[in-house]
Amino acid sequence: MSMHTVPELAAYHDEPAQLPSGAPGKNGFLRLGFERRGERTSLVALRCRAPLLVQQALHWDEEMPNLACVVIVSTAGGIVQGDRYETEIELAQAARVHLTTQAATKIQEMDANYASQSQHILLHDDAYLEYLPEPVIPYKHSRFVARTHICLPESATLVYADILMPGRKYYGDGELFRYDLYSSGLSVSRPDGTHLFAEKFLVEPARSSPARRGVMGEFHVFGNVLLLTSMPSAERVLAEVPTVVDHAEGWAAGTSRLPNNAGLSYKILGMESEPVRAKVRDFWSTARLAVMGHPAPARFPWR
Repeated sequence: MSMHTVPELAAYHDEPAQLPSGAPGKNGFLRLGFERRGERTSLVALRCRAPLLVQQALHWDEEMPNLACVVIVSTAGGIVQGDRYETEIELAQAARVHLTTQAATKIQEMDANYASQSQHILLHDDAYLEYLPEPVIPYKHSRFVARTHICLPESATLVYADILMPGRKYYGDGELFRYDLYSSGLSVSRPDGTHLFAEKFLVEPARSSPARRGVMGEFHVFGNVLLLTSMPSAERVLAEVPTVVDHAEGWAAGTSRLPNNAGLSYKILGMESEPVRAKVRDFWSTARLAVMGHPAPARFPWR
């Protein structure tokens, strides 16, 4: 989609003094295509353009050895002004895939323009995708816009997560909610074109602080997980994930049903990243067990 039509970007169309927006090295592209071959899922289509990089699919998950595990790498030192990223992901029938990123996404400080990311995710019948990137950290005065479109049949399942940090919390005197703009929109449809739902988060801290009642309140970190699956599986997960406010550990979380029997939405708030990451992992494991019959693997000590 053209980001020129996004109204919240109206003030940020000035060009950087360095490389123009979308110039080579700033227009990352990634296309991943997966197919089931025998007992395993294989990465059968791969196109990438710097700074986005994928090398190969591995099969490290001991709970689901048929799962293709792929790490998306950025060869840049973070996302900078004028960056334009686009990602296309397609899973053929019965493919099983786990996607993550190699590190947190750091959105660098900006004095012109903005950075954007467009994602298109297509799942075919009985496909299963876990898309669990590391957190997003928006630095002071950064502007970032993401748009994601997902298309999947009812027989497919997608566990999709985002974790948004408040900035570099412990950098200097702190950068809590000092970014200019964070805009994330997502839409979901069926292969026949039926629209299921859309979700959008727009944060402009200088206009309206997130640190207020009804938004983030006393919390700093926001986790958002979508489980797009059949309703029988969704109901099994819903029964296992209660709404909880834990003042001692500094987090709160709750689950709700999505419109049009699309699945579940799970929201987590925390003071620090680790409790939020832990709750995302717990929900992921519960969802995987309900849908695939296997829990999430043990966490790597370095992740």
